[in-house]
Amino acid sequence: MRLNLVIELRDAPGQLLSVLEPLGSSGANIVTVIHERDREYGPMVPVQLTVEGDRETLDTAINKLQERGVNIIEMDGAPIREKFTSILIGEISEGDLHETVEAINSVRGASVSDLSLRMSGEKQSARITVEAEHGTREMVLERIQEAASRHDLLLITEV
Repeated sequence: MRLNLVIELRDAPGQLLSVLEPLGSSGANIVTVIHERDREYGPMVPVQLTVEGDRETLDTAINKLQERGVNIIEMDGAPIREKFTSILIGEISEGDLHETVEAINSVRGASVSDLSLRMSGEKQSARITVEAEHGTREMVLERIQEAASRHDLLLITEV
């Protein structure tokens, strides 16, 4: 069985090796590595990998990559969704939350997967978990930031 992956690596020495080791140690046969450092991508570089093995071996390899925090962008041509969380703090009204959720859901390929509100005293906090297709995260965070600014809310996002 053959599996094509596109992963995202920091453009720094040793990053490619840190991905190849868990693949090899899981028993997967690394068939192809395409590492496009010639193009301008910013601090992250997409790397295309083709690996072979039986289903169990490939599942183990994928799990090892995910345990190491490797961002898998695409698997066999299908984009992988990512999940991230933001927190809003301040005087949050139901309308503020509704507007924020609609702003997030208006981004193609993104949606709110979990929302919780904590009420204590004058200030509230809302935890918003978003599932989004790779490449939409920045746009989603911009929409959340715009909503937070409009309603004078503090925004805390994952780094």
